Amino acid sequence: MTTSVLLEIQDLVTSYGKIEALKGVSLTVEEGSITCLLGPNGAGKTTLMMSTAGILEPRRGSIRFAGQDIAGKAPHTIVAAGVALVPENRLVFPRMSVIENMQAGAYQRNDTAEIASDIERMFTRFPRLRERSAQEAGTLSGGEQQMLAVARALMSRPKLLLMDEPSLGLAPLIVAEIFSIITELNKDGATIFLVEQNAHMALKVASHFYLMEQGRVTFSGDPGSLAEDEVIKRAYLGSARP
Repeated sequence: MTTSVLLEIQDLVTSYGKIEALKGVSLTVEEGSITCLLGPNGAGKTTLMMSTAGILEPRRGSIRFAGQDIAGKAPHTIVAAGVALVPENRLVFPRMSVIENMQAGAYQRNDTAEIASDIERMFTRFPRLRERSAQEAGTLSGGEQQMLAVARALMSRPKLLLMDEPSLGLAPLIVAEIFSIITELNKDGATIFLVEQNAHMALKVASHFYLMEQGRVTFSGDPGSLAEDEVIKRAYLGSARP
């Protein structure tokens, strides 16, 4: 089966003032895949996600999505191209209702009937959001807010879903549910680029892994090679587990 590269990042440098957070990052995400980026806190993972989404402007390098260079483009332009970000810590609009958050995800669309149809589809996928459709998003549990953040991103009908630490701060049962949702989204055709600290859960769903350390990619491989790497095994999987 042939695969094509949907996202290609080459020699990307992003800085905060004089401090380089990304120091020449290069990686690819295959269409239809779940690709996972691992790394310690401060490695530059969120900076990479925000650079890809247009929230931060890279100083150098290219970000090619579906053959088009989107590096430095405005966030709304990147969303319109087909990239949506589920940010770290959810960042739902707390004073807006669940349904208003979903509508915000479709802010660039004007196909009213299709938007309503997509909201109904989100409620079918996330039944708890239907039960809380009129509730302020800030009053939801952490797991429900994560579901809402995913639903809001999906309302833009993205080809690529960027997910930054979707399991962060969630109870184990909710983490399992979130990863089940990620698997379902991928089966339905979504390409997912995932930043995740929970390597054990990521190993169950991702087909390719990158490790980032101090702003650089230091490992690239499939789940088998990840699990066999002694340094990664000790740091992310526990020395007693394969």
